[in-house]
Amino acid sequence: MKIIYKDGTVAECPQDEELHVLRHTAAHILAQAVKRLYPQARFAYGPATEKGFYYDVDLGETKLSDEDFPKIEAEMAKIVKENLPIKPFVLSRADAIKLMQERGEIYKVEHIGDLPEDAELSFYQQGEYIDMCVGPHLTYTKALKAFKLTQLSGAYWKNDKDNIMLTRIGGIAFRNADELQEYLKLLEEAERRDHRRIGKEMGLFMLCDEGPGFPFFLPKGMAVRNALIDYWRDIHFENNYVEVSTPLIMNRHLWETSGHWDHYKDNMYATKIDGEDYCIKPMNCPGGVMVYRSQPHSYRELPMRVGELGLVHRHELKGALHGLFRVRCFTQDDAHIFMRPDQIESEIIGVVGLIDQVYKKFGFDYFVELSTRPEDSMGSDEDWEAATNGLKGALEKLGLPYIVNEGDGAFYGPKIDFHLRDCLGRTWQCGTIQLDFQMPLNFGLEYVDEDGSRKRPIMIHRVCYGSIERFIGILTEHFAGKFPTWLAPVQVKVLPVSDKSLDYARGVYEALRKAKIRCELDTRNEKIGYKIREARQVDRVPYMLILGEKEVASGDVSARVRETDQTETMSLNAFIARVKKEIEERA
Repeated sequence: MKIIYKDGTVAECPQDEELHVLRHTAAHILAQAVKRLYPQARFAYGPATEKGFYYDVDLGETKLSDEDFPKIEAEMAKIVKENLPIKPFVLSRADAIKLMQERGEIYKVEHIGDLPEDAELSFYQQGEYIDMCVGPHLTYTKALKAFKLTQLSGAYWKNDKDNIMLTRIGGIAFRNADELQEYLKLLEEAERRDHRRIGKEMGLFMLCDEGPGFPFFLPKGMAVRNALIDYWRDIHFENNYVEVSTPLIMNRHLWETSGHWDHYKDNMYATKIDGEDYCIKPMNCPGGVMVYRSQPHSYRELPMRVGELGLVHRHELKGALHGLFRVRCFTQDDAHIFMRPDQIESEIIGVVGLIDQVYKKFGFDYFVELSTRPEDSMGSDEDWEAATNGLKGALEKLGLPYIVNEGDGAFYGPKIDFHLRDCLGRTWQCGTIQLDFQMPLNFGLEYVDEDGSRKRPIMIHRVCYGSIERFIGILTEHFAGKFPTWLAPVQVKVLPVSDKSLDYARGVYEALRKAKIRCELDTRNEKIGYKIREARQVDRVPYMLILGEKEVASGDVSARVRETDQTETMSLNAFIARVKKEIEERA
């Protein structure tokens, strides 16, 4: 595949860049098609993304819908068939502004104004369409073989809510039609697994206009949530953590000391109490620090591993909210480890092992990123270097491959992020380990060392699930609602075939409840086939007990097993023992 760079050089495209160049060119072809169909259109940004491409467009009074996609795709196909050459050229800043003004591209003019005075700007032209771009691009439009428009959304100009809302047109592009079809099948499967749809069907959670971004967990959702929390508490007890709970609201002074007020205040909710500024916590860490600071500590007590299931609130733009994946309040499964410098490596290794144990429990594999110092950071160069080297040393000792993500650390320290892969190959950033020299310094934390001197501890911030709400969303899609028995909101559905077996079914139901198995008894006056289909397809229960006259006579149960769709007959005691074993082993 030939590509052309901004200086006019033509070369073979490196294989690992092919999709990016295809998608970048697709964004330009999309913009050209939109301009032909809607001459009033003015363009903002149109990049390639990891999954496809998009263009943010100001269409004036015109409103698009998904029904407009075929028309735009047809125009894109026409541009591809025209096989227009794609040619770069370079202009001075002044000439670039003049060209964009002549073409009515007010957003491009503003963008140029943000660039350095001496900037030399590159453009690419295909037919009548010209776009400011650094490239590279395909050499001809015909080289774009397979594309499809997939979504419409709104996007603020420069991502600023005080600016105009633009129309974001998104799409996907691939090397050939087979790759495109394969991805479309993946999208269909992702839609089938959408946690918002499944969550509504199964009665797990709800979202409402009275609290956008603030999810309500329903009884069945609470069953899943509590099972996850029970598992979290068990593994933390095994790893010598203690658990605390810290206040939801604390005064502004605390957040100024922690650094959050300066670095994060736009995402924090604030209020006034007794005439003073208070903040609803966006993170649990300052509260954990206060717990440590509440009493003196000896070097013998360290490491001190303190866990907290803390509800935090962060302001997200309404347009960014998405089911349980992007919310305004969520529960972080936090832990803060206070330690001596000589314990850094061993503690990080321990945390990696714990996170690995959790992800394997759910069948996830993962990859690791090491994020380094951002521009907006606090602390000395020496502390940052020591913290970064500490994380690198632990990863290398574990033999764990990692990608360096330059400049994406927290403002107080570098971090290791765990990106898990679900059954569809999608990645989710969940677990994180952050090494922090700054907060112990800001809060004056100390311990008495072996020689009687006072030393400053080092702090690890870490999560496994990340957000319990988001993790439930990920699990819902990963399992398509078919949770393993220990997590399932309803583990057994008791289905009497008719009124003749109803009394027996009630006795079975009570025995299951006594064994602390989550179960439901379906006494509706419906045919058994309908009850079975609903239990399997909507409730997705691991086990159905189908009880008719034969079971009443024998005193046994007929269990329909979700995973095999086979029916097995056994005694009630044997069935209870089987289910309890799965629950206890978290199989």
